[in-house]
Amino acid sequence: MKSRPLVRIAEYSFGPDTIKEIENDKFVKDLWPLIYVLSGIQKKEAYVGESTNAISRIQNHLLNPTRHSLKTLHLITCGYFNKSAALDIESSLIKYMSADGKYKLQNGNAGLVSHNYYQSNLYRELFKTIWSDLRKHKLADLPLRTIDNSDVFKYSPYKALTVDQHEAVIKLLRLLVSNTQSTTSSNSLFVEGSAGTGKTILAVYLIKLLKSYYLPQEKEDLDAVSIEEIELSESLQGKYPKLSIALVIPMTSLRKTLQKVFKGVKGLDSKMVIGPSEVAKNKYDILVVDEAHRLRQRVNITNYKSFDDCNARLGFGANGTELDWIVKQSKHQIFFYDQAQSIKPSDIPKQHFEALKKQSVSPLRLKSQLRVNGGNDYINYIDRLLNCNLGSKSVFKDKNYEFTLFDSLKQLQTQLKKKEAQFGLCRLVAGYSWRWKSKTKNTTDINIEGLKFKWNSTNKDWINSDNSVNEVGCIHTTQGYDLNYTGLIFGDEISYDLTLNKIIIKAENYFDIKGKSGIKNPEELNEYILNIYKTLLFRGIKGTYVYVCDDKLRAYFRKHIFRKTR
Repeated sequence: MKSRPLVRIAEYSFGPDTIKEIENDKFVKDLWPLIYVLSGIQKKEAYVGESTNAISRIQNHLLNPTRHSLKTLHLITCGYFNKSAALDIESSLIKYMSADGKYKLQNGNAGLVSHNYYQSNLYRELFKTIWSDLRKHKLADLPLRTIDNSDVFKYSPYKALTVDQHEAVIKLLRLLVSNTQSTTSSNSLFVEGSAGTGKTILAVYLIKLLKSYYLPQEKEDLDAVSIEEIELSESLQGKYPKLSIALVIPMTSLRKTLQKVFKGVKGLDSKMVIGPSEVAKNKYDILVVDEAHRLRQRVNITNYKSFDDCNARLGFGANGTELDWIVKQSKHQIFFYDQAQSIKPSDIPKQHFEALKKQSVSPLRLKSQLRVNGGNDYINYIDRLLNCNLGSKSVFKDKNYEFTLFDSLKQLQTQLKKKEAQFGLCRLVAGYSWRWKSKTKNTTDINIEGLKFKWNSTNKDWINSDNSVNEVGCIHTTQGYDLNYTGLIFGDEISYDLTLNKIIIKAENYFDIKGKSGIKNPEELNEYILNIYKTLLFRGIKGTYVYVCDDKLRAYFRKHIFRKTR
């Protein structure tokens, strides 16, 4: 492909005369790989597909009652298309059109591909031209960068999964199907993985798969893994013809975001994304629990009465937990869990989960790092950095990831603003080392080098809020989210003891009252705060910039993080 090939998008009516209209198209006659989009006019739905036999495929769609609301056909053709390129572009169109939001897609989510093939990078560049042309044809509204940075795109059920994610889907479905046939199997299943391994994406994918229905002809050309996913899903749908399923999200901010995602996907509904307290209102066949490590017990919570009311309604005493509610109210539970992201005393202790795991099969483990471009090497490096078990001269270096220590917060902020202009979604975050004065009066909370900031002014989707670029986010508004670049301030509550070669915590400088009240063991608070910083260090896709307030901790980090001098 020496020069950019000519892409043609031809528009036809979709109805009884469609076959006659397209049968003389050169690419249709020659059985050439092509992509097509069927779209509605009054009913804003669409279907995206690819085929080397467009006549046969369109005839199948004409016989499908679900497609009768679609009135227009767009054929996307190019002399340089091959089967791999067509599959790749089809998958990209499904992902981006769904996130664009102009149409709800009738597509199921099985069979989406993401793989390397000859000149794949050039075809992915070509996709930008195709998307621009589709916007001219009024099939999409938003530019690609806007979609790339949207949470609706990041959490889309139309993402192509990794090998270990697909393996997890197959294993989960097999276990769910077998458990419906057994009275002795445990009903609780666990999926574990560190931050960025795609737990939320997998949870959303699984629910969409279980709420999708496929005609026999729609399974044509699918690979064996996708066909098995569909057949297992159909088996479970046969056991539960009116499958009652919900996604439980403990954190308010992330819950609001995923409700927006579900609202825009055919077959899903925003009401399917619920908080733990809503579990008490209904019985469910399956509850999928994301961020399960943030489920609460009755310790340091905001509304004790509401919590007690749920316990009373479900027949639990004062010691009942949100975990107990979920187990009681569902036939099957799938917990997406990472103990290293438990950050405060209200989180249910790991012992409760361990007891439940003993009654279940071994947890499924996700290993591929999908968020951070530094991959598992970066994840492992951060773990060793915070546990002080790196070699004396060990410094993380990766051409795909910027991990940089700044001596000046002003310099960090300047660099972060440059990245914000270039990529968007670059935010300043910090440990809870400053009192939150701005909650009750118009003042600033953080003052460093003459720079003054307020803590995040909202706890609902703060990252995408209007003034977030001028504020500092806390763990409670960033956990579970992606950023392109993170600017992370280590506050005065965290330091380093050279003699012990250990990161230590100064509890008097930690101001999350509910995050430390009642903790008697200093090591427990140390673990929570280290988990907070570890979680924040795993937010950035392209890079993480670090500023450290404490002199001793800064000196330690200088040995192990590339340093940006003044």
